[in-house]
Amino acid sequence: MIINFLTKTLRRYLVGKEQEFVFKKVNEIQFLPTKRIGLYIHIPFCKNMCPYCAYNKIKYDKNLVNPYLGAVLKEIELYYEKLGRIEISSVYIGGGTPTNLIDELSVILKAIKEKFTVVGDICLETSISDVNKSTIQKLKKDGITLISIGVQSFKDKHLCFLGRNYQAKDIFSAIEVAKLANFNSVNLDLMFALPAQSITDVMFDLDKAINLNINQITMYPLFTFPYSSVGQYLKLKKIKMPNIFTRRKVYRKIHNYLLKKGFNRVSVWGFKKGDSPRYSSVTREYYIGIGAGAGSNFSNMFYLNTFSVDQYIKTLSGNKLPISVKMDITPSLSKYYWFYWKLYETYFYGGQIKDVFGEDKKVLKTIKLFQILKLLKEKDKKFSLTESGSFWIHLAQNYFMLNYINKVWSIAMKEPWPKKIKI
Repeated sequence: MIINFLTKTLRRYLVGKEQEFVFKKVNEIQFLPTKRIGLYIHIPFCKNMCPYCAYNKIKYDKNLVNPYLGAVLKEIELYYEKLGRIEISSVYIGGGTPTNLIDELSVILKAIKEKFTVVGDICLETSISDVNKSTIQKLKKDGITLISIGVQSFKDKHLCFLGRNYQAKDIFSAIEVAKLANFNSVNLDLMFALPAQSITDVMFDLDKAINLNINQITMYPLFTFPYSSVGQYLKLKKIKMPNIFTRRKVYRKIHNYLLKKGFNRVSVWGFKKGDSPRYSSVTREYYIGIGAGAGSNFSNMFYLNTFSVDQYIKTLSGNKLPISVKMDITPSLSKYYWFYWKLYETYFYGGQIKDVFGEDKKVLKTIKLFQILKLLKEKDKKFSLTESGSFWIHLAQNYFMLNYINKVWSIAMKEPWPKKIKI
């Protein structure tokens, strides 16, 4: 109730009454001309259905692999027909577990390169159980430049709770295999704010990760979406998650320790060492989503493909984009969406604010308020989040952004073609 009230009040103040926060069923999309955009590829297949994962996924079924591949290739073809040979600023491949379709990824990436001009990195996420010499060699051959490996924890008790299908002892050899491939960057994902996870446990995981000498470490909290298996489990078992005070203490410890060890903060959760490129799964301004349940963001609209793999395949077999629902975006919301992701990246420049917002005084008041609250600091016209600011942005994302996702995903996972989703 309180979160919904605050959300509506803030939305009304920043973007006005013109913006309607409703996803509606859509039959046809009118695309604005574009020259450059990001590309997201969603592979929903999983052999290990992690109970905490909130993303659109299905159990690996070899009978669906070829039909799904055909549908993805058709969707790529349809975007080429509508947009032409545009530049792709980066390719991000997520899931599910993309490496479950390791051979099919080669075909998909070949099609992308034939239809579009890829000018940025090709990024992929995978897990410890899928990292081996054969898989890594294929990824390198296909042009993958950045890789993220979901480790989550170096303690078996936490891996068991999270439903991971490997043990802590398996992590070290897998990471070494990935490092030997000389990707431009290797990111390692770790989780905190787990039930019964102490600060000592968190620091143990952090030390293990640092000693592996990888490029980037991303520390993110357990997201407890009510519709996920773990969300239902926590509710049924009445297991308590760490409270806000504990999370605050842990985040400060993580942040300060990584900076002390020579890492630089490159996002609210990400910390990078050296000159390697930053790995990020979310900070792309505009992008096209390919695959079942993938989202697409243009300057004037955000839309989702149907989450149903069967309906996704069926729709594309009829030579039609599998778009389920769309929300129109006003210029005002588009600007604040940009500002939100700049905060997530933890820095922006005064000149950028002027270029994007012009004379909009509300954003300047917001920045000033953040400075008064010591969430932002300024030096040489560069505004950077403080450690405190990073934590509160992370918490705001938990309560606001993930609240949106929960509402939309809950319906989209049940209904292939929802009529309306109000957020």
